[in-house]
Amino acid sequence: MEYNTQRKKLIIPEYGRHIQLLVDHCMTIADEKERNKFAKSIIDVMGDLNPHLRDIPDFQHKLWDQLFMMSNFQLKVDSPYPIPTRETMYTPPNKMKYPVNESKYRYYGNNVKKMIEVAGAWEEGEKKDGLTYAIANQMKKNYLKWNKDQVEDEVIFHHLEELSGGKLKAVEGETLMTVIPTNTNNNSHTSNKGKNRNNINNNRNNNFKNQKKNNNYTKNKK
Repeated sequence: MEYNTQRKKLIIPEYGRHIQLLVDHCMTIADEKERNKFAKSIIDVMGDLNPHLRDIPDFQHKLWDQLFMMSNFQLKVDSPYPIPTRETMYTPPNKMKYPVNESKYRYYGNNVKKMIEVAGAWEEGEKKDGLTYAIANQMKKNYLKWNKDQVEDEVIFHHLEELSGGKLKAVEGETLMTVIPTNTNNNSHTSNKGKNRNNINNNRNNNFKNQKKNNNYTKNKK
């Protein structure tokens, strides 16, 4: 008996040993016309094994690439697609650079940083002042999400001027919108839930006491 551990290792195990044997046999066919015909038959069988992938673009291209891979790139047949090589298929991709955020105040977020860059390139005028005010309000909201419960408007304006390199400055006497801290909302919500639970428990206790009194009254009356 021959075990799988004694057999040739499969290049693409998903297709099984029978497909690998067909590919190996295809490479032994001397007649070029018969070899091309047999290769197309193998592609049809490979496609039947994955019917859910037939509607995916470039599905046939993928099958032909896998056929050459299973032949260890030694199969000589005509392909409707560029014939891959070992170098093109197994070349590792280039390493991606890890995004580095060098912002001093990271809690404002990248969107605010991009808005500051856009506003800094605008010409002076009411449009730029309006965008600067909107950015400052958004900065205040983001600040209160991750920091203290309150923050002075002067701090936000100072950070805005610093992040913009002095291009964006607040209008003299301008004040930002009042922002309710998120933590305060959560605490109040939690406390309200606690109060509601206490009220429900008290009502249950009162109902139980009243029912007990009625039962005792009925017994005494009998």
